[in-house]
Amino acid sequence: MEHPTIVSAQQWQAARDELLRAEKEATRTQDALAARRRRLPMVRFDGSYTFDTPHGERSLPDLFDGRPQLVTYQFMDNGPDHYCPGCTYLTDNVPARAPEVLAERGVTWVTVSDMPLAQIEAYKAQRGWTLPFVSSRGTTFAADCGAGGGFVLTAFLRDGDAVYKTYSTTSRGVDRLNFVTNIRDLTVYGRQEDWEDSPDGWPKI
Repeated sequence: MEHPTIVSAQQWQAARDELLRAEKEATRTQDALAARRRRLPMVRFDGSYTFDTPHGERSLPDLFDGRPQLVTYQFMDNGPDHYCPGCTYLTDNVPARAPEVLAERGVTWVTVSDMPLAQIEAYKAQRGWTLPFVSSRGTTFAADCGAGGGFVLTAFLRDGDAVYKTYSTTSRGVDRLNFVTNIRDLTVYGRQEDWEDSPDGWPKI
C-alpha cells in the first residue's frame, strides 16, 4: 500500500503550517457562509400535515415540541424492506444525545420518512437507533420540503401558529453532518472513494 513521503520533523511541520493556513481560510469561509445563512429570508410553510408517531398523530407545529426551531431530515422511502444506504449512514452518524443537546438550544430534531411507522420502528430497532422518527406517509410533506423522491434536510422557525422554512439542503450539503466521514477526511487515506483527488496508489473501497 502506498503511503506519504517520509520527511524530517522540521519539514513535516513546515508542510503542516502551510496546510493550516489553508484550513484557517476555509474556516473563515465557512463562518461567512454561516453568517449568510442567518440572513437568508424565510418563507411561510403552509400545510396541514398529519404525522404518524409512536405517541399518536401530530401536526407540523406539534413536532417543534414547544421549541422555536425544528430541523427535519427526510429519510427516503425505498419500499418495504428496502432502506436507503445514504440515509442509513447519516442516521448512524447522528449522536444519540444530539437531540437532547439541540433541545437545550431551542432546536428540535426529528427524522421524517414516508415509510409506514411500523416499518420505521422495526428498522430503528434493527439499527439500535433512539432518535425521534415520525412517518409522513400519505402527506405531501417530503415533496413540499423539496425531497423530490430523495432526501433533504430542512430547518424551520415557528412564530405562534405560523411555520416558516428558513433553510434546506440535500446531496453533499449534508456531508458536514457525518461524524465518520469528517474524521476520515482528516486521515491520510481519506474516504477512499473513486471521486476523491488522492495520490496514485491510494486505496479505494
